[in-house]
Amino acid sequence: MMATAEQPDWVNRVYCEDALAGLARIPDGSVDLILTDPPYNLGKDYGNASDQQSVADYLRWTEQWIDAALPKLKANGSLYIFLTWRYSPEIFVMLKQRMAMMNEIIWDRRVPSMGGSVRSFSSVHDTIGFFVKRKDYYFDLDAVRIAYDAATKKARSRSIFIGAKWLEVGYNPKDLWSVSRLHKEHPERADHPTQKPLEIIERMLKASCPPGGVVLDLFMGSGTTALAAKRCGRDFVGFELNPDYCAIIEQRLAALSRELAEPAAPQAEKKAPAKRRAAATGAAPKAAKAATKKPAAAKKPPAVKKAPARKARSAGVPEDVVV
Repeated sequence: MMATAEQPDWVNRVYCEDALAGLARIPDGSVDLILTDPPYNLGKDYGNASDQQSVADYLRWTEQWIDAALPKLKANGSLYIFLTWRYSPEIFVMLKQRMAMMNEIIWDRRVPSMGGSVRSFSSVHDTIGFFVKRKDYYFDLDAVRIAYDAATKKARSRSIFIGAKWLEVGYNPKDLWSVSRLHKEHPERADHPTQKPLEIIERMLKASCPPGGVVLDLFMGSGTTALAAKRCGRDFVGFELNPDYCAIIEQRLAALSRELAEPAAPQAEKKAPAKRRAAATGAAPKAAKAATKKPAAAKKPPAVKKAPARKARSAGVPEDVVV
């Protein structure tokens, strides 16, 4: 993706190269947020040996890229890092020596309760570290609040809650995020073994990267950070070592560009009231309604009662004498 005239040439680019080699392209103090999902060193095949190191080599390599990446942050910048519980204690210590830790966020992946280990408790979460450079870091809680449902609002309808901002704008997402992992059938799913959901990445971006800001991802994977940035009105820059994953990122960004370029589908027109419909057709609603009715059957006149037959008079009887 090409940068615009107002942007430096490294913005909105995915470099298909090692981040340690490519970070020199990015000026120091130029990005608002580092959001990254490094290899967990669990032996997965990413097309290279980045996830198959010894413990000592993995931790040494992690410290190298942290020291290379942190200078790229602005003074009020932040960092989110996805980790496994196996290495999060050591890496958190590394980062605490360089930044202030604000949260340990637990991502509950909603793994179904079946199978798993029989010698330990099954792992169903990832650990996320949230770190900042200094106290005046950028953070927009209102952008990521979760709306209360109708039942909760009704339960909080007493006078003491009237005007409460938190009830109207929603609640803080807290530090336990229950968001399902991406199953093979999920429409977001790309051909990557550890793809993260857009919902999580967008929450981080909206909270910790200002509109128009830049997010840096050192391990792009399937490109979810880049997609989330464009969907949220932010810019991105990132690195990915595997050429196959770089191709997936380009495909996903191209698909998103087409989606954003398509005009919004028109909403279904609501049925207009009778008066409005009649005005459009030039007919009065009542007249139009009357025209469709069958004419009422004519009422029969009330039957006239016949007077009782009078007896015939005798010829010799006067008319004023009743027989």
